[in-house]
Amino acid sequence: MSNNKSLILLLSLLVLSCNKKDEQTTNKKTIHPYKVVEAEIRDVSYEKSYPASVKGEVSSEVRAKISGYIDAVYVDEGQKVKKGQKLFHIETASLSEQVETAKAQVEVAEVEVDRLRPLVEKKVISEIQLKTAEARLAEMKSNLNTIYANISYATITSPVNGVVGSINFRQGTLVGPNTASLTEVSDIENVFAYFSMNERDFLSFTKDVKGKDMEEKIKNLPPVQLKLADGSMYANEGRIVTISGSINQETGSVSFRAKFPNHEGILRDGSSARVMVKNKVNDALVIPYQSTFEQQGQTIVYRVSESDSLYTKRVTSTIKTDRLLVIDEGIKKGDKILAEGVNIVRSGQKIVSKPTTVDEVLETYQATFK
Repeated sequence: MSNNKSLILLLSLLVLSCNKKDEQTTNKKTIHPYKVVEAEIRDVSYEKSYPASVKGEVSSEVRAKISGYIDAVYVDEGQKVKKGQKLFHIETASLSEQVETAKAQVEVAEVEVDRLRPLVEKKVISEIQLKTAEARLAEMKSNLNTIYANISYATITSPVNGVVGSINFRQGTLVGPNTASLTEVSDIENVFAYFSMNERDFLSFTKDVKGKDMEEKIKNLPPVQLKLADGSMYANEGRIVTISGSINQETGSVSFRAKFPNHEGILRDGSSARVMVKNKVNDALVIPYQSTFEQQGQTIVYRVSESDSLYTKRVTSTIKTDRLLVIDEGIKKGDKILAEGVNIVRSGQKIVSKPTTVDEVLETYQATFK
């Protein structure tokens, strides 16, 4: 019996010993090697995009100056027109009738003046009566000239060389001075792209540009590009020509206007696009973008402790290139972070650190996704 107890005890110790060895083996197996990179300081060139509204260099609304029905539309949307070219015509039948009446009134007034003038010279009547008649004649002539002017306004012409926009009213529509614009003619040989950037981007973009004042800095700003609505890049570069002198208190933004040549007519008044602005930041703290992940709208990295344990750390950044993240807050130069594999590890996990560099991480990433 005693021997049986001793045997059972011996077997139990052997099992515990095996379990302990298995546990140690398992723990060793879970400590995997991972590449670790240090945050570096370097100069970074980057590009940011801003939504823009495209307008013709000259954009003129076309409105009716008199009331009446449109009886002719001479152009179509998108058509190129010259300054003075006919666009619309408003019926003038009623105005023609008014001309005849006004002419008759002028003739009557002229007869009256001619009748009174000799009577004044002979002092049969007072000069006041003549002046009253002459004033009446001037009024009738002015009324006739106004009708003639209105008849001329019936033919609506283009105010500038350009391209016809949307035609808002067609033949048979009643229009007048209080009606919305009939159309818009835009000179789009050159176009303006209007966009805004926040105060921080504005300062970063302009502070290192040569120039004693903003007017000189604008002349020395780098060219900008335009990304079109279909995602393609517009072939012609543009130049920033104006920057607003104040910051919008509601949006905290600064307004820009960039000018682009548009001889091919690809850009249209009202087009939407994105202005691409190139910039550079010196002595920036950077890490590979692939070494981060998103969690509840925040950018997270895995810091590596001195004991090679991982723990999460939130970082903030306002500048991102296609492969690098410029760090504003969260880590400092020399801090070690997990270089890759952020989607398969967990906080608190121990690793075997394999030091690497930012460039090696970027080269690996580039080779992987070629």
